[in-house]
Amino acid sequence: MRRHATWLIAGLLVSLAPALRAQSTGMPSFNAPYRAFHRSEFGVVASFPNGNGAAFEGVYRYAVSNFDVGFRGGMYDPGGSFKTELLLGAEARERVITHTIDFPLDGALVFGIGGAFVSGSSVVFIPVGLSLGRRVDPKRSTVSIVPYVQPTATLVADGGSNLDFTLGLGADFRFGRTLDARLSAGLGDLDGVSIGVVWVH
Repeated sequence: MRRHATWLIAGLLVSLAPALRAQSTGMPSFNAPYRAFHRSEFGVVASFPNGNGAAFEGVYRYAVSNFDVGFRGGMYDPGGSFKTELLLGAEARERVITHTIDFPLDGALVFGIGGAFVSGSSVVFIPVGLSLGRRVDPKRSTVSIVPYVQPTATLVADGGSNLDFTLGLGADFRFGRTLDARLSAGLGDLDGVSIGVVWVH
């Protein structure tokens, strides 16, 4: 039953993926289907949404059995005469698909809540996505790579409410035992890129 529900969610998200709003703070930063750490990780993420300004966030995640929970916070400067926004969010990830001969990808449900806060025009985001990918370990290399896709549906509340969709693309690069570099991009109404560096424990 759980497998059928997972496939139903995956099909729904993929079919709805042409438009966008991204993760718990509205930035084009996405999640691989694996966690890179045993206990916790912390780091920084720089995002450039839709070519408008830049955001800088600190991130922290910790493990709870097969589940992990993360928090992020920072500032977004849209540029021009627009006010700087305070970004706060929480995310969770649970592994729901393990690759088989019939299906070569691993998958995790990713969901969260957060917002971009500024006087007079704050926005709340509630994203739900399915991350699909597979770890690649090149021979004779200490670097491993996890390319992935993450179709995501997000409830956006800014006085009214609407449901937006995105297709997140990303790759996590593991350097040794303690350092991860992460690249991701959103395709749709909020095009943008994100670059992160985290230390894992």
